[in-house]
Amino acid sequence: MNNYIIITDTACDIRPETLAEWGVTCLDLTFRFDGDEKEYFNGGMDVKTFYTQMKEGGVAKTSAINMERFRLAFEEHLSQGTDILYLGFSGGLSTTYNSARLAAEDLRGIYPDRKLIITDTLAASAGQGLLVYLTLQKKNEGASIEEAAEYAAKIIPHLSHWFTVDDLVYLKRGGRVSPAVAFVGNTLGLKPILHVDNEGHLISKAKVRGRKNSLAALADKYGELAEDKAGGTVFISHADCEEDAKLLAKQLNETYGAKVSIITDIGPVIGAHSGPGTLALFFVGKER
Repeated sequence: MNNYIIITDTACDIRPETLAEWGVTCLDLTFRFDGDEKEYFNGGMDVKTFYTQMKEGGVAKTSAINMERFRLAFEEHLSQGTDILYLGFSGGLSTTYNSARLAAEDLRGIYPDRKLIITDTLAASAGQGLLVYLTLQKKNEGASIEEAAEYAAKIIPHLSHWFTVDDLVYLKRGGRVSPAVAFVGNTLGLKPILHVDNEGHLISKAKVRGRKNSLAALADKYGELAEDKAGGTVFISHADCEEDAKLLAKQLNETYGAKVSIITDIGPVIGAHSGPGTLALFFVGKER
């Protein structure tokens, strides 16, 4: 019943050593800086070095995992008689999921007796990581691959992603905000409150003045939406702003009794688009 593995990708922002402890296989998206011929895997550059380069004006571009890479990775396990549940980076933010889907279509004809389930998590960063973690708990409880996939599908519409950024210039580069909005926002010290919606797209929901207020706004969203405020599993990810992440975790604990299970780095693949100073909160909510 349990002869299957869970595979994800590095957009989940869970540290490689943690994924190894969980027994989860992880495939790498890649990135490179403009003018640099070297292409890096998501963990191929220290995150502090990465964000320092961004702060110094470096522009990083990311690349999705292609179909052939998925095909090779999937076949390695299928050929050994192991089924696969892939929980992938939001199809609303990357072509990675679609590449996995196409690879799976090809392989099902070659391995008709194997099960290969491809799931668009509609998630990113440690929100994707949270779904991997929760689904893994079901697997460890004895759930079949179909039961685990069904559980993940039920959680996805409730997987709350709320985050803020410190500098709007990075969202401007990615076309998420206009140059005028970025200029005015940075001039006035406005910090956007954003989330990933039901289609897996990045949506701006509000703007508050100042960093302190943006952290309070994230905590307020937790209080508004969390299904289990004191006992639910909570992940936080950050882009070179660990002290702010710890402060948010403290606010959640003091206000709601919440215990943050993981504080993790936002890796280069996600951080290339949101920039240093991004702070993100993930939990299971009444809605996204």
